[in-house]
Amino acid sequence: MAARDAGSLPDGFRQIDFCTLAIRLDEIEYEPPTPPVRGIVGGAGSFAAIGARIAAGKDHSRSVGWIVDAGNDFPEHVRNLIASWETHCVFREDMNRQTTKGWNGYEANEKRVFKYLTPKIQIVPETLTEELVLSNTFHMSCSADRCYNIVQGVLERRHELSEKYKVTLRRPIFVWEPFPDSCRPEELPRFYEVIRHVDVVSPNDHEMGSYFSNESWGFDNPRDQEICRSIVRSGIGIDGKGVLVVRAGRDGCYAFSQDDQLALPALLDSKAVDPTGAGNSFLGALCQVLAGSNHTPIWAAREIMGQSGDWKEICAAWDDRGNILAGLICATVVASYIIEQVGVPVLSFSPQGEEFWNGTSYVERVRQYTKHLVDRKETLKRQKLGKAQ
Repeated sequence: MAARDAGSLPDGFRQIDFCTLAIRLDEIEYEPPTPPVRGIVGGAGSFAAIGARIAAGKDHSRSVGWIVDAGNDFPEHVRNLIASWETHCVFREDMNRQTTKGWNGYEANEKRVFKYLTPKIQIVPETLTEELVLSNTFHMSCSADRCYNIVQGVLERRHELSEKYKVTLRRPIFVWEPFPDSCRPEELPRFYEVIRHVDVVSPNDHEMGSYFSNESWGFDNPRDQEICRSIVRSGIGIDGKGVLVVRAGRDGCYAFSQDDQLALPALLDSKAVDPTGAGNSFLGALCQVLAGSNHTPIWAAREIMGQSGDWKEICAAWDDRGNILAGLICATVVASYIIEQVGVPVLSFSPQGEEFWNGTSYVERVRQYTKHLVDRKETLKRQKLGKAQ
């Protein structure tokens, strides 16, 4: 799964590194006495977009592509918020319907409960603009059947555009986030079929457990590790070199390839407020880095890892999978911003023009987290113990 770009873009086209196919507004219900929150940016696609935007930085913000279906009740403050990020956001207005809204609640161990409050509009490849179709990566939060249809639809449209503009287009990177309700044992046969068509598949720990009739999934459980190894052995991606990434909230993330596996801790501190959207933003950032763009956070992580013999070895083991290791690091740091508040982090700028999120530099936080990984002996031990047998 080497990094790849779109190829030869038609004249006048903006390079899009990230495109997502799901957005909505959210309501969040907490345990008393915490009051509910309504009318905020929500949904897997919205959080993935902000994750990609943080990872991209202000110089590459327009490479983050997404669609917003705005109904007659779409809040003006949300519109202004999205505009402030300066992404490649396409607003589609429909005054004859309400904006898609979802309700989120949380059970024990941060297990999310979700339902739609209004009819949803699915974003399909046929309705994407030509620039979005030519994105380097696609984030999909959906069932296996819908994932397959999106992949095929995107590839068909790219073929049509290649013929239309007489340009050579490379296959994009597809990142699939299975929809929670579809993570059931009866869906496993289709799951194994569809992962052959994507480059990264990433359920969270609860969803991974649900596929196999378990409450959750744990890296320290040998049986659960073997489940993941069997998944990657079955083949992820068209070349079999795809990656399974299990997102585990406060326990971090775990990546599995056919040859290796590794564990990265979450970046947690006392500021943690709400986990909603952290996993989605993680994947948006991962997409942005996998696009192969040589952005500052990628080089910051690589520079620090290059100072450690152990991490040089880890990087070499994952090198044929493009920017996956730097991507996991950058994505982990992005997720740390999302949990610091209800909704999305606040964008600001220093007097010198440096971009801040929640008052801190994302690039500097990437540096500090990567240095933390290099310095932590127990983390290095986990990597070595995690080596696939």
